[in-house]
Parts: sequence; C-alpha cells; structure tokens
Amino acid sequence: MSGPKDWPEGWSRDAGRSVGGGRRSAGDTDATEIMPPAGTLRPARPTAGAARGSATRAPEAPPRRGAHPPPPSDRPKRRGGSRRWLRTTLLVLGGLVVLLFVLFLYFYSRIDKVEAITDYEGRPEPASGTNWLIVGSDSREGLSDQEIKDLRLGKVEGRRTDTIILLHKPASGKPTLVSLPRDSYVPIPGEGRNKLNAAYALGGPQLLVQTVETVTGVRIDHYAEIGFGGFVGMTDAVGGVELCPERRIKDRKSGLDVQKGCQEMDGPTALAYVRARYFDPQGDLGRVERQQEFLGAVFDEATGPAVLLNPFRWVALGNASTTALTIDEGDGPWSLVQFALTMRKVAGGDGRRITVPVADPNYPTPVGSSVRWDRERALELFRSLDAN
Repeated sequence: MSGPKDWPEGWSRDAGRSVGGGRRSAGDTDATEIMPPAGTLRPARPTAGAARGSATRAPEAPPRRGAHPPPPSDRPKRRGGSRRWLRTTLLVLGGLVVLLFVLFLYFYSRIDKVEAITDYEGRPEPASGTNWLIVGSDSREGLSDQEIKDLRLGKVEGRRTDTIILLHKPASGKPTLVSLPRDSYVPIPGEGRNKLNAAYALGGPQLLVQTVETVTGVRIDHYAEIGFGGFVGMTDAVGGVELCPERRIKDRKSGLDVQKGCQEMDGPTALAYVRARYFDPQGDLGRVERQQEFLGAVFDEATGPAVLLNPFRWVALGNASTTALTIDEGDGPWSLVQFALTMRKVAGGDGRRITVPVADPNYPTPVGSSVRWDRERALELFRSLDAN
C-alpha cells in the first residue's frame, strides 16, 4: 500500500487544509487543490476567438418560450396624463352644462308671464309650423329717471309698441322674420280701423295678438315682449353687437350719432339705432329693417361661444332678459330655447328677413299718415307661411 510518499508531487491527503485543520487562505500560494473524480470534468467552453476560428459550428438550440425577454415594442407607451386631462375636461364641460341649465331654469322662473294668447270665435286653425309674435314695447320698466333722460326716451302716457315682428318656423325649411310696421292701417276687432300699435294700447297683448291673427290669417303660438330696458341690458350683457349703417346717421330726437359702416354698438347706441326714424326717408319702413338687423345680432351673440363659455355673461344676460321680458303664460323653457335657436338661424343667414308688402307708406287716414298694405301680396305671403 502506497503512503504519502508515493503520491504524485503536489498531492497530499491534507491538500487544501491548513496545518491547523482549517482551509488555507486564498492568498496561500503553496496550497494544493483536489482534482475532481475522473469522468466529471467538463470540456472548457471555447473562447470567442476559438469559436470564430472553427471551421464548423454546432447548431444552436431554438430558444424556449419565455426564456428570453420580448423585443422592445414599437408602439408608443400609454400616457396616463392625457387620459386624466381628457377626464378633467369632460367633467368641467359637464359641470358647465349643468350650471347653464340650472341658471336657465332660475331665470325662466323670474320672467313675467301674461295671458296674451286666447281662443275666440273664428280664430285661425293650427298649422304645421310654429309662429312667434315679437313685440318691442316702449315700457320704461327697470329704468331710473336718469337712465330715461340719458336714453332720451321721454315720459309718455299709456302703452305703445315700437316693434311688431312675426317669426315663422316651418316644419321643415328656413325660418322667416316678417316685420309688421306699427303704423299699418288695419281693422282692430271691436275697435274699427286704426294703426296696428293702437291694438296694444287699447287692449294689451291679447288684442294685439287677435288683431295680427285676424289680418294675417296666421295662428300665433307664442308671444314675447321686451321693453326699452331689455334692449339696452341684453346688448350690454353680450358685450355689444355689430351693426352696419349704410350711411352716417345723426338723429337729434333719438341722440343717435354714428358713422357709416360696420361697428360695435353698446346698449344705448343700439337702442337709438333701432328707434330713430326721422332721419330716414323710409320712415317706419326703414326702422323695421334696423330692428330686424338688431334682433338678429343680439341673438347671434347670445347663443355664440363668447357668451355660452362665460358664466359671468350668462348671469348678466339672464338678469337683463328677466328685467323687461314678458312671455305668454303657456310658453315653457323649451319654447324659449327654440325661439333663440330660430332667431340665430335667421341672424346667420339661414332664413329670410322681410317686411309685409306695402302699397302706400304714407297713406292718409283719420288717425294720421299710415302704412297701407298691398293686400293681395300680403295675403299670398301669409298663406305661403301657413302652408309649411
């Protein structure tokens, strides 16, 4: 049996152990290592240089699923910030819509109501379209004495109308705005023949509505009346309106003094613009054209983004509208929405703005110079409206 002396040089039973029985330190250069048993040695992995230099190369095994991380995706990463921004925007817009709806109902509850539309024997039958009677009265309600003086309105007895307009919304097609001159000489039920605005002075909104239905053959479905204070307040609430005089106007009685061409007008200036008539050779007929222009401009601004996206403008417009606006007691909130949208269509050019056909603008009558309609053409116009 061979002893330690017979072992190969560098091998011993205590190889790898220190003299005291512990493992030698890594820095001990005299330490020897025990060879692993025969058959357990693995061939050394070839170096990169040796692999490149080999004439043949062993085939590589296909990678197993999940063995390697997936390649980076070309798709952009989701941006949580964008989604949060979208949600916030939708919440804000939703809140504005709710606020607008609540304010609208609040201001609607404050609008004055009157029984303007009533049934009577011989009243025109309902048609497929919808008809509004828009009345601009000379009411000074809501104006102080100083404001009445500044606006040069004067103090008058009784109730009169400066503006009488029929707004027709057909079942399909473009709406039509028809001005009825206040000095139109017409029969007033129970009062004989007189100027159209006398019906309002004699019997208020009820008699005016009945008179308009009688002379036009058109059934009135809704009624809206606004006083001088409402004209001024609504104009200022929407930040002014753009109106386009065809020439320079200087009217002493109304106080209007404006240049020719399109320009922004505030409330007092716009009111003077729609009231002035003595400077105009067309008289009352010229004034009704300016009234249509003004109403279209106001509703175009009131339903535009500059007002709808500004809660402060909502409040100002609501306060101005409820101060001097009067509607029929049967008119609900949805009726007012339809009215505003229809007026916006007319203002935007998607509708007609006309005046009832006139045969004589200076027709002599027992009640003074009046406007005489071209009866045949006027009836033709109203029949066409009633048919759609």
